[in-house]
Amino acid sequence: MISLPRPSPRMSRLPVAAALLLATAAYAATADHLPWMTDVPAQTAAAGKVGEPLVVLVSLPGCVYCEAVRRNYLAPQAASGEIRVREIDMTSDVPVRDADGTMTTARAWARARNITAAPTVLFLDRSGRNAAAPLRGMSPDFYGAYFEQALDTAREKVAAAR
Repeated sequence: MISLPRPSPRMSRLPVAAALLLATAAYAATADHLPWMTDVPAQTAAAGKVGEPLVVLVSLPGCVYCEAVRRNYLAPQAASGEIRVREIDMTSDVPVRDADGTMTTARAWARARNITAAPTVLFLDRSGRNAAAPLRGMSPDFYGAYFEQALDTAREKVAAAR
């Protein structure tokens, strides 16, 4: 008779750890919103430190197109570590620290950037300026290609500024 070695307590924890990791990634990809943008200088600097633009989804509550962009494009890439992303609700009065360090609200921040439609996806450089043209609205046919093209443009601009 062949007997198999007993698994060590460490090995029995491995499947649990893997399950927790997958559950966390799945939650991130299906959450009602992405991490909120609260501090533009800190969040753009953190993205810039790793050579990335900060991708910002400007959304509205209950916006089905915002949900589609979040679920199909932004959350999966954020969960895999491909992009640094934040979300801001263009109707909210929550405080946001702007690129110049002043405090404003999410609503005023979006208005100051002439954002009038949701979803709008911004690609911000380390200084909080647009590193690529914003993507306004959502067209399912070519959205992925437009998103990747804008992301590539923003990455090139961020890399050139390093």
